[in-house]
Amino acid sequence: MNDITITRVFDAPRAKVWKVWTEREYFAQWFGAPLPTVVCDVRPGGAWSATVTTPQGEMPLGGTYRDVVPHERLVWTMGAPDGSEVVLDATFTDHGDKTEVALHQAGIPDEHRAATEAGAHHILDSFASVLAKA
Repeated sequence: MNDITITRVFDAPRAKVWKVWTEREYFAQWFGAPLPTVVCDVRPGGAWSATVTTPQGEMPLGGTYRDVVPHERLVWTMGAPDGSEVVLDATFTDHGDKTEVALHQAGIPDEHRAATEAGAHHILDSFASVLAKA
C-alpha cells in the first residue's frame, strides 16, 4: 500500500481557494466529469454526493466530511467502486496572495498508484482552471 501527496500552489488567496473547493456550484465544475447533481454539506459528519455522467451512464459518488477547519483543512471520504472507502485530506496554506494545497490519499494499492496519481493531477488541473475563472 502507498500514500500519495500532491502539492500545488494556486494564484489566489486562501479564502477564494476554499470557496471554489467547497461550494457546490464550483465543485460541480471541477470535480471530474459533468455533474448533474451535487450536494456538499461541508461540516464534520456532513455528507457529499454527486452523480457523474459518463458515456457508460450515470455513476453515483459520495462520502462524508470527517474534519473541517475552514480555510485550513478538509478530510473527507469517498466510496470506491469495490465498496471500500478512501480517505482524502487537503490542507490549505496561506502564502499571501497565493495558496498551497497539499492533497493526500493513503492506502493506495500498488496496482492503482499510477492511475490514482494521474486522476489527482487531472482534478487539480481542472480545479485551477475553474479557480482562474471564479
